[in-house]
Amino acid sequence: MSKQEFIKGDSKVLNAWAFYDWANSVYPLVISSSVFPIYYGSLFLDDLYIDLFGFNFKNTALISFLTAFAFVILSIITPLLSGIADYVGNKMSFLKFFCYSGSVSCMGLYFFDLENIYIGLFFYFFALISFWASLVFYNSYLPDIAYKDQQDSLSAKGYALGYVGSVILLLFNLSMVMFPESYGILGENPELLAMKYSFITVGLWWMICSQYTFYHLPKSKEKRKIVKHVFFNGFKELKEVWDELKQILIIKRFLIAFFIYSSALQTVLLIATYFGEQEINWGEGEKTTGLIVSILLIQLVAVFGSIITAKISNKIGNIQTLIILNFIWAFLCIGAYFIKSSIEFYIAAALVGMVMGGIQALSRSTFSKMIPETDNTTSYFSFYDVSQKVSIVFGMTLFAFVDQITGSMRNSILVFIFIFLLGAILLRRIKIKNY
Repeated sequence: MSKQEFIKGDSKVLNAWAFYDWANSVYPLVISSSVFPIYYGSLFLDDLYIDLFGFNFKNTALISFLTAFAFVILSIITPLLSGIADYVGNKMSFLKFFCYSGSVSCMGLYFFDLENIYIGLFFYFFALISFWASLVFYNSYLPDIAYKDQQDSLSAKGYALGYVGSVILLLFNLSMVMFPESYGILGENPELLAMKYSFITVGLWWMICSQYTFYHLPKSKEKRKIVKHVFFNGFKELKEVWDELKQILIIKRFLIAFFIYSSALQTVLLIATYFGEQEINWGEGEKTTGLIVSILLIQLVAVFGSIITAKISNKIGNIQTLIILNFIWAFLCIGAYFIKSSIEFYIAAALVGMVMGGIQALSRSTFSKMIPETDNTTSYFSFYDVSQKVSIVFGMTLFAFVDQITGSMRNSILVFIFIFLLGAILLRRIKIKNY
């Protein structure tokens, strides 16, 4: 298709766009959620603290501070990139750049160890930045290639492909970690070496599978030069949206509540594996397999949880459902403070899966229903996206401070109980039956 005239709505182009989810979703599952947190924790078996940049960091606080800083950068560059994506004709160059930089950074994690801690943290940081930045240009293709009546189903198709592809690679990585000798992985610690090889598989998967997308997505014929005012287009759009939203009380109240509970929600999801690795009493040889199985369990249960949440919201409304979900999350945090055994962690993982996907999907759809009739929905969702990123900065920083000061991740979890309860209270201020 890239060598032919582009036709909007063409099935081959649509499938190619969705396939990028298959390519890049291995990063959040394998790197952010499962294998890397386990590998990272294994580096600190002798001492949970490390001296870096003139400070003595607890290992989980260090990675949390770094993640928060990455989202600070993303909060700044996301509107900047959005403005460029709307103006510059050749979005493909940006998409390729962040895809390749992210892929190489994932492979660079192979060298992550305590002796190369600075370069390892750099690769972790840049992989995270590249993944989220690439989504700006990837998502901006959707209205270009698909008609409005195709966009919902196409977006869902991409999500489904991403889920399937990432689970396939994670299962392969799990088999490498469990049976390293079957793959010819030998040495003093073959399990740890297998994890390092899994980082390489993520980079290769992301890079190679993206080629199908790159080949078929349309290349712009009109290429505009980047001029000075373009850099500020995204920020200008965000300010215009904020000025409009300030006049709409229902959206203003929802966004405040969303910011509060999202800060706790996203942080819990990001640190769940680190918590399981450090705070749970695993049986001999059970930890690595148990943690990865727990992540898979969350992924599987989340599908059913999203369906159930949608049915409940149809009966009692979005806001009431979100209030209930915030209370459930608060109780889950209470439970997380006390769990110690692997069985308890599996149960917690299943419960997290039930409410994880539902609250995220319902939050997005609730905001979508609230925005006024406009042709510029992209700016509204850009504002929503930046709000979520800033909430992650707040949540991760708060978690890291409590973890660093008290030396316990459990104390950080306690803080989020109050945040979820506050989120529920703020949602109760929205008195609209239709929502």
